[in-house]
Amino acid sequence: MAKFYYGGQAVVEGVMMRGRTSAAVAIRRPDNSIYLYEEALNPRLFHNPLFRLPFLRGMLLLWEMLVLGTRLMTFSANVATGAIDPDAPPVQPGTPGGGSASLPEEPQEPPRIGGIELVLTLLVSLSFAVAVFFLGPLFIVGLLHNQVGQGWISLVLEGLIRLGLLIGYLYLIGRVPDIQRVFGYHGAEHKAINAMEQGDPLDIPHVRRASRVHTRCGTGFLLLVVVISIFVFALVGSPSLLLKIISRVALVPIVAAIAYELMRLGAANYRYRIVRWLFAPGLALQGLTTREPDDSMIECAIDALKRVMQRDKVRDNGREDSDPVLPPLVAL
Repeated sequence: MAKFYYGGQAVVEGVMMRGRTSAAVAIRRPDNSIYLYEEALNPRLFHNPLFRLPFLRGMLLLWEMLVLGTRLMTFSANVATGAIDPDAPPVQPGTPGGGSASLPEEPQEPPRIGGIELVLTLLVSLSFAVAVFFLGPLFIVGLLHNQVGQGWISLVLEGLIRLGLLIGYLYLIGRVPDIQRVFGYHGAEHKAINAMEQGDPLDIPHVRRASRVHTRCGTGFLLLVVVISIFVFALVGSPSLLLKIISRVALVPIVAAIAYELMRLGAANYRYRIVRWLFAPGLALQGLTTREPDDSMIECAIDALKRVMQRDKVRDNGREDSDPVLPPLVAL
């Protein structure tokens, strides 16, 4: 069996971790307690042998970052701000204001952006990202056509502009206090994963000592996307502006799939000096998207990671249904 890599992402006042069979998110509530929510991963995607193949698994990563990440980010924002109380009993039909005072026995599916709302949210986000980071540099280079021509110089310049926009965007949003806290949880997520992969105990003192940068971070992935896009877009040549625009949009999944494979390959061979040199810019860029977390942030990362690891362990042992500690999974 291929080695499985645990991963996750920061959310609003919390951390989401993904295991082989489930995703768990630990969120710091307004009363400073932690709410831990876990749901089953869609087996048609995450257990499909097709999406374990090279390049296609990069598409699954995009799905995870966009759909699962967006939904749990929204859920965490609602819980962290107190907009929803996931422990509140459901309101019974015909009963004004409430039902029974006891907590539900089964885990509740979180309120989420569903159907057309989720589609619209993703379309707006993706359209903005493609317009700014892919089409924007193309139009800027087009304005400099007489100076740079249509060859490699224009492609490299387009990539450099794309990189500059990415760094500028990460720097500017990192100045927002609320985003700084998200970046702190991002650092906590990295520390927990690093401690686990080093074989250290998952407690606050050991996790605090771990590095807050990681070789499989999405920030390094974005840097790889910028670099690889130069070579992939070069295959298109110098067609009309319309075809260039279409190619920049259509080739984004291919660029992302190649970047993901290179990131996995590099992370698996990070012990070699040449690989460490190649990964150094991506690790340095994480200085913009991570902050040193406090202990409360680390606690959330530990809780989420422990939950998905425990779920995988009991499932591997074939006793999940009878395990008295783990609650039933929410199946979406």
